[in-house]
Amino acid sequence: MAGSDARALSRALLDLCRSRKLTIATAESCTGGLVAGALTEIPGSSDVIDRGFVTYSNDAKRKMLGVKATTLESFGAVSKETAIQMAVGALEEADVDLAVSITGIAGPGGAVPGKPVGLVHFAVAARDGRIVDREFRFGAIGRSAVRQRSVLEALRMLMELARGPQPPAKKRALASSVRVARSPRRKAATRPVKKSVKPKPKVD
Repeated sequence: MAGSDARALSRALLDLCRSRKLTIATAESCTGGLVAGALTEIPGSSDVIDRGFVTYSNDAKRKMLGVKATTLESFGAVSKETAIQMAVGALEEADVDLAVSITGIAGPGGAVPGKPVGLVHFAVAARDGRIVDREFRFGAIGRSAVRQRSVLEALRMLMELARGPQPPAKKRALASSVRVARSPRRKAATRPVKKSVKPKPKVD
């Protein structure tokens, strides 16, 4: 099921990006290139997919994606901060419109205090400045299952940003309040107009 879901998502994502003339790069750690593999399995993906970075080691994350050594030392390879820098680094290095990153602990080993097996951090960066990051704790469901579910989530996040920015909530609320404010004026306009009465002339 996961394989068919990944194929369906990959096709939908490629079609959307093709219609919007968007290009993609991937930056993967625990998935080892599975996201790029899912996308490039679809014929004709070369007009959307530019490249994929498999940065399994910290050294690769620094050299290939520009992740700061201080980030890795302070937060670790499996962290929100590292995922964001991976995505931004891939975006800049590949000069594409969208980039996704994945870093996590697929298991069965590798867990540390506060970071259990199944913890995965994702980030997607867009050329227009949007960045979305998410944390998932899939649990000890098996190495293969963690990796497969990570691929699906990465594809969903790419779809989200590929659709484009949504109107800010404040603007939508403002538009709603404006419509409400207009209704009393429309009602007032339908009220009958009172005729003015001319004063009678005074008689001396």
